[in-house]
Amino acid sequence: MKRTGAQIIWEVLVREGVDVVFGYPGGAIMPAYDTILGYPIRHVLVRHEQGAAHMADGYARASGKVGVCVATSGPGATNLVTGIATAMLDSSPIVCITGQVSSKLLGTDAFQETDITGVTLPITKHNYLVTDVEDIAPTLREAFYIARSGRPGPVLVDITKDAQQASIDFEPPKGEVRLPGYRPSQHAVQTDIEKAIDLIDEAERPLILAGQGIVRAEATRELLAFVEKTGIPVASTLLGLGGFPAKHPLSLGMMGMHGEAWVNNAIQEADLLIALGMRFDDRVTGNLKTYAVKAKKIHVEIDRSEINKNVKVDVGLIGDVRDTLLSLIPGCKQRDRGPWVDRINLLKGDSAVRDIQQLPYNDKLYAAHVLHDLWRLTDGKALVVTDVGQHQMWEAQYYKHDYPRKLITSGGLGTMGFSLPAAIGARFAKPEDEIWVVVGDGGFQMTACELSTCAQEGLKVHVAVINNGYLGMVRQWQEFFYNRRYSATPMRSPDFVKLAEAHGLTGIRVTKREEIAGAVERARATPGTVVVDFRVEQEDSVYPMVPAGADLNDMIRRPSPIVETGEDP
Repeated sequence: MKRTGAQIIWEVLVREGVDVVFGYPGGAIMPAYDTILGYPIRHVLVRHEQGAAHMADGYARASGKVGVCVATSGPGATNLVTGIATAMLDSSPIVCITGQVSSKLLGTDAFQETDITGVTLPITKHNYLVTDVEDIAPTLREAFYIARSGRPGPVLVDITKDAQQASIDFEPPKGEVRLPGYRPSQHAVQTDIEKAIDLIDEAERPLILAGQGIVRAEATRELLAFVEKTGIPVASTLLGLGGFPAKHPLSLGMMGMHGEAWVNNAIQEADLLIALGMRFDDRVTGNLKTYAVKAKKIHVEIDRSEINKNVKVDVGLIGDVRDTLLSLIPGCKQRDRGPWVDRINLLKGDSAVRDIQQLPYNDKLYAAHVLHDLWRLTDGKALVVTDVGQHQMWEAQYYKHDYPRKLITSGGLGTMGFSLPAAIGARFAKPEDEIWVVVGDGGFQMTACELSTCAQEGLKVHVAVINNGYLGMVRQWQEFFYNRRYSATPMRSPDFVKLAEAHGLTGIRVTKREEIAGAVERARATPGTVVVDFRVEQEDSVYPMVPAGADLNDMIRRPSPIVETGEDP
């Protein structure tokens, strides 16, 4: 079969199971856009290429499949960079296909020429420059294999225009992809499994630290079985929320900088930490010199480079977390660790009850009101996509996640503007789910242009703007550490209701708590995307907070309670 390189791109994507791509056309990728019309792939026209990368990322996180984005050369490709870096730090499998100037023009500073493989080398799992039509099919197959295998990540394939235009007799590649030296399937060594089992059986105050690896490996069932047998409580990272049900009696909640106080204290008192698919980043550990010094440590991780990178461990189990749990469960003793659970409950005290109903009804609407009520009104079953900032932490505290892949957020890079485009990608992965975007007024304005994408594609997502008139998290740091010098953080925003209407969508404004339920009901009943502008208390802060570099249990607590009982909300 005679095929052009442009046709081969779509032939391979169809064979990889791709049915939607997110992109923006331009000169160097125009041959590919000319031929996509002949293939059963839906193209979603974004308003900015950064949005395309985030959409592919959101699709991947919601579905577990590889997301795909497409852009042209030069500025089109470089606009993908933030989204690629976001996917890299959060281990999201995406393939980015970019057009490049013709091969004879490479290195001449031709119009819209940029060395995008050089630019993205540090922020991709792998990348390619393809200059020959014969290399397009095998390269794309490798790209998908690399993106989804082992520790997932982004792969970029840059294809010159002349390679897209050239023709060959095309025979679809068959068989498995094999890459010399790349061995993504690893299994923990049996002797190390046995060492880990001994440490687990001997421990009196063990904790499981559940990371995103549980979600990626679809290991929730295995983690439940492990917990039920060993009686070990579970703390979660931000990206690990939902990997273990929040309603389970041994679920403690989130750890780290804005985690629950009792979780951080329990980590510091533990005699064994079992880290499952998490990487001990600084937001989780605080001061490494004082981090869990009483505890021995077991680290289960598919990426060998993460073992002993930040925290020295006693046993490193390199392999898929689901397979490793299946190896651990039979050998571990049945245990009831009641005294340790009682100790943690004592550490919780009254603050374990985040009874939002006790917040007084006054003229102020708190973000905690919004997130708690949203959790209650959706029965905790919505797919929530958050942006980055205070609202992200309030969502983690007040929206209890019982199911995996129901929280999508930017953890490693902390990318403002992530949420709306990522939710669009998630919509294509989960067409039946109720999807809520939780975003601050700052981050929303970074990618609000994608409201037009929602309108053009006829998509239904609900956008909850937590609008406090500040770059909230930066303002909080200025309050705590810079003597309330609010430099460049007060923010004027457009009228978000009118902005939604300008895109042909629906806008709603909420200023009082009693209006929340009605707004949610109206959003659900309205066809298409709805923007709800929640005007919340401007100078509220997220508590507790571990200052950067401080000991994990050295937390700033709420200085003046807003709850009548005197406890944190």
